[in-house]
Amino acid sequence: MASAREMRLRIRSVKSISQVTRALQAVSATRVRRAQQQVLATRPYASKAWQVLTHIALQPGGKNLHPLLIRRATVKNVLVILISGDRGLAGAYNTNIMRSTLNAVREMSAPVHFATVGRKGWEMIRRRGQTIAHVFHKLPDHPAFADVSAVGRLAVEEFLDGRADEVYLAYTDFVNLVKQTPTIKKLLPLEIVGEEHLVMGEYSRTQAGPPATYIYEPDQASLLAEIIPRFTALQVYQAVLEAQASEHAARMVAMQNATDNAQELAVSLQLVYNRARQTSITSEMLDIAGGAEALAKATVA
Repeated sequence: MASAREMRLRIRSVKSISQVTRALQAVSATRVRRAQQQVLATRPYASKAWQVLTHIALQPGGKNLHPLLIRRATVKNVLVILISGDRGLAGAYNTNIMRSTLNAVREMSAPVHFATVGRKGWEMIRRRGQTIAHVFHKLPDHPAFADVSAVGRLAVEEFLDGRADEVYLAYTDFVNLVKQTPTIKKLLPLEIVGEEHLVMGEYSRTQAGPPATYIYEPDQASLLAEIIPRFTALQVYQAVLEAQASEHAARMVAMQNATDNAQELAVSLQLVYNRARQTSITSEMLDIAGGAEALAKATVA
């Protein structure tokens, strides 16, 4: 059994760790509220942009009005944009999106190269020997559209230049504070098949309504040439917001669990320490009693 001094040091260490995890939990709770507000603020715009795009593309001949809508007969190369965190201490957040991405990649018949958004995803992909074509690190905690637009432009350029025949988004969809779902969605070519294929698709399904009637100026082709690249970048931006909100929520829950576990461990160690102290005191009292009895017998003799 460890000595009383060792137990005191261990208890002190556990309590120090619980203070750190409690502080990280508080920081993550603040950040997840702001991230959640940002996600909820952008969802209506993304949903309405999808409705406009769908309305135009579903017109006769709409899918041939823009190259980003045209599905290629042979898929020779695939680009996967993997969105992960820059930091750890978020439970299984990074591991879950990585596992889901690799499982999806194994089912793809064409060669795959990655564009990683976040340091953790880049490290995991590199350790597994996968091809990494582009790396994006250190996004702000609350990114603006301009901070992420480079990733959207990259996806469009890779597809239009023929370096990728399909582009996929791998991110974590924010459902609520305790549920975040790893999601793999096709970004390009845009498939106008239903809102369940949209980033934040669950939200879009709840916003369904009667189809709207629009009059377009100047024409469908000109509008698609402007809307589709912007909408593609908007999908990437929305995925980044969803992923960041999921990361903060996962870290908050992980730090809360770590704090609870540390407190339970401190209580358990305190009981062991008290038991060790009691054993030590009992042993000392027995030694004193034994010595007194021996001295009494010697005095009588």
